[in-house]
Amino acid sequence: MAKITIRKADGTWTVRAGGAVLAESRNALELTEGDYPFVIYFPRADIAMAFLEPSEQTSHCPFKGDARYFSIVTKSQTLTNAAWSYEDPRPEVAAIRDHIAFYATESVAVERV
Repeated sequence: MAKITIRKADGTWTVRAGGAVLAESRNALELTEGDYPFVIYFPRADIAMAFLEPSEQTSHCPFKGDARYFSIVTKSQTLTNAAWSYEDPRPEVAAIRDHIAFYATESVAVERV
């Protein structure tokens, strides 16, 4: 099994896309899985959910469970499957329940401020 660690992310983290701030949180979680770069998971309460539209996309991780995806919809663009969430994660990673992670791309900035 890939070693997964979850800890509170230091500082304040934001997500920006299409000129809008989609999330800002001091309660984000940093998940590290094996040798992969860490991923920031934002609490739903700190996300402007109006910008997120559930998509049909799903995936399965043997270590975290089933993920569902969201597209980011802004005035200027729709970014398909740009975020994901584990609605019912495996017990070992239960801390990421009710959190959403975003793919950092040239259209989506995930950064510590």
